[in-house]
Amino acid sequence: MKKIARTAVAAATVALFAAGVGDCSNPGGGTAPSRSRTPTARTGTAAPVGTHLTIKNFTFRPADLSVRPGSTVTVVNEDSTTHTVTATGTKLFDTGGIKPGRTTTFRAPGRAGRYTYTCTIHPYMKATLTVR
Repeated sequence: MKKIARTAVAAATVALFAAGVGDCSNPGGGTAPSRSRTPTARTGTAAPVGTHLTIKNFTFRPADLSVRPGSTVTVVNEDSTTHTVTATGTKLFDTGGIKPGRTTTFRAPGRAGRYTYTCTIHPYMKATLTVR
């Protein structure tokens, strides 16, 4: 009976080890970051590779983001409420409402310059997009 129990424990150990290490390409033993660069739809939960703007604690981060003309800017709303990223004055870009935990993108203006923007829902939230 003891031999059967030891055999079962050994088999379970091997199965757990194989499941945990099976396809591991990281010899260090940790979890390797995903390297997938599959683009996402305009609005989703994962941010595609590119220039990033984060909304958290009713603040745009970074407060002054520099991008190239026509760049795609990814906006991630890590806050608990809906926000917008809307250019003041000329309204050259406007994401519309971005719900909590969601991601969206917008195209930066094609002309170099400094563009202030705000959240139209929370107008005290302000930042600058610098196009160079």
